[in-house]
Amino acid sequence: MRKRTVVLISGRGSNMTALIAAASNPDYPAEIVGVISDRANAAGLGVAAARGIVTKVISRADYTSKEAHDGAIDAALVSFGAEIVALAGYMRILGARFVEKWLGRMINIHPALLPAFKGLDTHARALRAGTRIHGCTVHFVTLDMDDGPIIAQAAVPVMVGDNEDTLAARVLKAEHRLYPLALGLVAEGKARMEDGRTVLAHFADDADNSTSVVMAPDPLREESDLEHLARITP
Repeated sequence: MRKRTVVLISGRGSNMTALIAAASNPDYPAEIVGVISDRANAAGLGVAAARGIVTKVISRADYTSKEAHDGAIDAALVSFGAEIVALAGYMRILGARFVEKWLGRMINIHPALLPAFKGLDTHARALRAGTRIHGCTVHFVTLDMDDGPIIAQAAVPVMVGDNEDTLAARVLKAEHRLYPLALGLVAEGKARMEDGRTVLAHFADDADNSTSVVMAPDPLREESDLEHLARITP
């Protein structure tokens, strides 16, 4: 049975769209059964509705406390029959009681190679630090922000002349590939959280193992260009 998955968003929902696209394949192990947003004007709501996904707005302003807001989200997840919760640009920190209930069943994508650059403004911080490799991470959600066990990561090069926008665009393309892969691993039971760590199922061979949990940059050019590689390699 495909795992019933609900996506939480706050904005445009581009990663949500990637998950919906992946789940349109009946062989994909997760089914997107609902989308919840804390913002009524989130562009992703229209995208999801256009694809036949049930949407629900649960605005923080409509509740007297953070706990009440979390409770409303939890009730909506239960009504959807959710088995997995996927955060995709959801910009509110969820409370301890909520996180503990969904522990091991809630995942998030972060635009950096954790544990580096937790929090906001990851691309600007990576550029200031002079990193040559940047990327994104899908992890299980735990009580500490951006600190949960890592499921999968994708790396992209930081190019000479990059600014925050060009680097963000490169990482976002990687996110759209990585998140469906990681959700599929969790839905199939090939990645699970145990004792605060991610346990990965045995893969058939090393090649299958590596491509299932990490993505490296695509070849930059058809032929080797040592001068070009030198500019992006420490």
